[in-house]
Amino acid sequence: MSEPMVPMRDLPPGERLFRLEPRFLWAAKTMSDLPPMGAPEVCFAGRSNVGKSSLVNALVGRKGLARASSEPGRTRELIFFAIAGKDEVERIRIVDLPGYGHAVASKTEIARWNEATRDFLRGRATLKRAFVLVDSRHGLKPNDLEVMRMLDTSALSYQIILTKVDKLKKGELDVVLGATKEALKKRPAAHPEVLPISSHENLGIGQLREEIATFSVD
Repeated sequence: MSEPMVPMRDLPPGERLFRLEPRFLWAAKTMSDLPPMGAPEVCFAGRSNVGKSSLVNALVGRKGLARASSEPGRTRELIFFAIAGKDEVERIRIVDLPGYGHAVASKTEIARWNEATRDFLRGRATLKRAFVLVDSRHGLKPNDLEVMRMLDTSALSYQIILTKVDKLKKGELDVVLGATKEALKKRPAAHPEVLPISSHENLGIGQLREEIATFSVD
C-alpha cells in the first residue's frame, strides 16, 4: 500500500520551496548585463570543476537545468535561475557563477569572468548568501581563501559546501571537516556550519534546501 501524500503546507520549508518550478532566467557576462533586481538571491561559487552545475541540478531536482561538464570552465557566464509558484511570483533566485582557477579559455576571457564575479559578489543588494564550494578531496586552496577574504571584506554572508564527499572514507571526511571549520573561526562573514554534500548520492541536499528556504519570499 502506497504512502499517503503529504499536503504541501505540512512539508518542511525547503522541500516546499523546491517542489516549485525552476526555470532559466538570465545569463550575464558583465555587471551591466545583470537582470533587474527582484527576488532574494543566493549564489554558488567555487573552483572550476568543483561541481557547481551538478549541485544546482540536484538541488532543484532537474538533471538538465544547469549544464554540467567535466571540462573545467564550462560555465562562462553568471547564470540565473528562478524558483516561482503557479502565481509566477519568484520566491528565490539561484545564481551559478563561473568557476575560478584553471579553465579551458583565454586569459582575457578568464579575467572577464573573474571581474564580473567579484563585482557581483561585492555589489548586489539582493544577494543574501554565497555558497562557496570546495572539493572535499583537496580542501581549501589559495584561490578559495582569496574569495573568502573578499567576501569577509564585503561583509557578505557565505557558507562552505564540501562537495563530492561520497569519494571519501568517513575518517577522511572528518579530517577535512575539522580543518575547514578551524579555518573559518576567524572569518567574520563565514557561517560556522560546513555542509558536506554529494550531488551524485543526493547527500546533504535536503539540509541545503532548508538553508536556502530561510531567504525565500513566502
